[in-house]
Amino acid sequence: MEAVRERAHIEEIVGQHVTLRSAGVGSMKGLCPFHDERSPSFHVRPQVGRYHCFGCGEGGDVIDFVQKVDGLGFSEAVEYLAGKVGLQLRYEEGGAPRPGEEPGKRRRLIEAHKVAEEFYREQLSTPAAAAGRQFLAERGFDRAAAADFGVGFAPQGWDSLMRHLRGRGFTEAELTLSGLVSQGQRGVYDRFRGRLVWPIREVTGETVGFGARRLFEEDQGPKYLNTPETPLYKKSQVLYGIDLAKRDLQRDKRVVVVEGYTDVMAMHLSGVGTAVATCGTAFGSDHARIVRRLIGDSGSSGGVQLASGASVGGEIIFTFDGDAAGQKAALRAFGEDQSFSAQTFVAVEKSGMDPCELRQAKGPDAVRALVAGRTPLYEFVIRSTLASYDLRTVEGRIGALRAAAPIVAGIRDTALRPEYTRLLTGWLGIDDQDSVRRAVQGASTRPQATGRQERSVPSSEPTPVPVQRMPVPDRRDPVAQIERTALEVVLQRPDLVAADFDELPSDAFGAPAYRAVHEAIRAAGGLTAARPLVQSSGGSTGWVGAVIEEAAEPVRPLVTELAVAPLPEDRPESLEGYVKGVVLRLVEIGFTRHIADLRGRLQRMDAEADPAAYQAAFAELVEVEGRRRNLRESA
Repeated sequence: MEAVRERAHIEEIVGQHVTLRSAGVGSMKGLCPFHDERSPSFHVRPQVGRYHCFGCGEGGDVIDFVQKVDGLGFSEAVEYLAGKVGLQLRYEEGGAPRPGEEPGKRRRLIEAHKVAEEFYREQLSTPAAAAGRQFLAERGFDRAAAADFGVGFAPQGWDSLMRHLRGRGFTEAELTLSGLVSQGQRGVYDRFRGRLVWPIREVTGETVGFGARRLFEEDQGPKYLNTPETPLYKKSQVLYGIDLAKRDLQRDKRVVVVEGYTDVMAMHLSGVGTAVATCGTAFGSDHARIVRRLIGDSGSSGGVQLASGASVGGEIIFTFDGDAAGQKAALRAFGEDQSFSAQTFVAVEKSGMDPCELRQAKGPDAVRALVAGRTPLYEFVIRSTLASYDLRTVEGRIGALRAAAPIVAGIRDTALRPEYTRLLTGWLGIDDQDSVRRAVQGASTRPQATGRQERSVPSSEPTPVPVQRMPVPDRRDPVAQIERTALEVVLQRPDLVAADFDELPSDAFGAPAYRAVHEAIRAAGGLTAARPLVQSSGGSTGWVGAVIEEAAEPVRPLVTELAVAPLPEDRPESLEGYVKGVVLRLVEIGFTRHIADLRGRLQRMDAEADPAAYQAAFAELVEVEGRRRNLRESA
C-alpha cells in the first residue's frame, strides 16, 4: 500500500476532480468536492501526501480521497490507483483480485476500451454516421451534447474496430476477452456495427463497456445491444452516467434512475445531474450498493419523514411510464427497496412519455417538474394495487384490503407501517382503522407470496461507524495556538525542528487534543524516526503515516488537518527560523508552567519544618529560571 501512496501523487489524483492553485510553498488549495462552498477551503500538501478541507472536515491520503470521491471500497481504490501508476499488486493470503480478473489484465482491457471509445467518437463525424447524427438531432441532442456524453458511431464494416485495435498492439485474445469483438463461424468480427454507441463507465470514469442502438433496417439484431459479461463489465454492477452524476449525487444525496441512455442525457441537459440508468437489467442490490457509497447511506433504516420527502439517508427516484409495464417495474423496485434505506420514490409521467420525449415536447422545466412531483414508492405500489379493485363495493374494498395488507406488512422499516396503515384506511374508504391494522398484522405473520417478507439481508460490507473527532481548543487561545503551530511544523517539516523537541515531557501540551497528537508523535519515534523517513522519501508522507498509525481513531483526523494546514510563514529563506522559533516558544511555555508550579510549591512549604526540601525546591526554581533566561537570550 505504501508503494501506491508514494507513486500515486495526490495532487495529480485530486487535480482530476478539483482545480488546484498554489497556496504558498508546498501547499495547494481549491473548492472542496465534498460540499458546496464559494471560497476554497480544501487544501492539499503533496510533500505530506495528505488533503484536508477546513470547511467540512474531510481529509486523508490519496487512497482515502479515491474512496470518498468515487464511492469505492479500500481494495478497489488501491487497485484503481495501482493501475493508474502502473504498479503490479501482489495479493497476500486471504486477498485476491476481482473475480474473473488476472493481475495486470484489467489495465490492458481498460486501455482497449479507451482506444475503442476514441475510435467510435471520431467515426461520428464521418459521412457514414449521418443516420446517427440524425437520430441524435431528432431527439434534441447537438454535437456538443454528443461529445459531453462520449457518444460515438460503430462503422458498418465487419472488422473496422478490430483492425484499428490490432494496429495499436492489442491481441485477438485480448479483444475477444474485452467483448469488443465476437467469435463466429467465419472468424472474429466487431460486436457493434452500424450503431450509435454510448460508453458505459465505472464511477472512476474508466470505460468498461458500451451500449449500442440500432440505426439501419437491415440490422436484424436487437434494438439495443450491450457489451456481454466480461471481466470488466457486469451489467448488475454498472450504471450508465454514474461517472457524470457522482458529484451532484454526493452533494444532493439523491439519485434518479431512468430507463435509457437518451433519458440520462435528457435529464442532465435539463438540470437533473443525478440521473443514471441501468444497462439491460433491473435496478438491483449491487446497484444500490454503489449508490449507497456515494450518498453516504450506511444501510440502516432511514427516511422516516413521510410527508416532507426529506431523508437522512438520501433519496432514490425511479422514473416509470404510467402504464402497466411501468407499474410492474415499480413493484420490482419495491422489492429492492427493502435493502435500501434511502427514501424511495416514483416519478410517473401520466401520458407515457419518457424523459427524452418529455424534454422535446415540453422542455427542461417539465423534466425537472417530473422529478419534483415524485410519489413515495410505497404509496405508488399500494395505490396501484388498489386501482384494480372497485372500491365502491364492499367486496371490492375487502379484496383490495387483502391485496394491500401484505404490501404494508412487507415494509421493512417498522416505523413506517403505522402511518401507511392509517393512509391505507383512508384510501380504502373504510371507517374502521382497527380492522385494517389487524389485516396488516395478520399479513406480517404469514409468508408472503411475493417474497418480500421482512428478513435480514446479510451484507458483505461492514456498516460504517461514524468516528468521533476529538474536540480542539479555541484558535483564539494564544497558548493553544502555539501548541497547534508547533505540531504543524513537526509533522510537516521535522527536518527543520531542533532535536530538543524529543525531550519535551508528556505534559508539555496543555490542550488534551494536542497532547494526544504529541503522544502519537512520541509513539512513532519522534524526530529520531522522522528524519530518516523524510530523507529517504524526500517528503513527510511516510512520517505522517507513521504518526497516524499510532494515533487513536478520534485523533487521526486532527493529525491529517495539522499535516495539511498552511504554515503562517512558508518562504524558504525564512522557514527554518520560523520553525525553530515556534518550538522555542513552546519550550518556553513549558518552562513558565514549571516555574509557576515550583513557586506554588514553595509557598505551600514550611522552610523551618523541612529546610532541606525547601532548599532543594528553591534550587530547582533557580535552575529552571536560568534555563528559561538562556533560552530567551539565545532566541
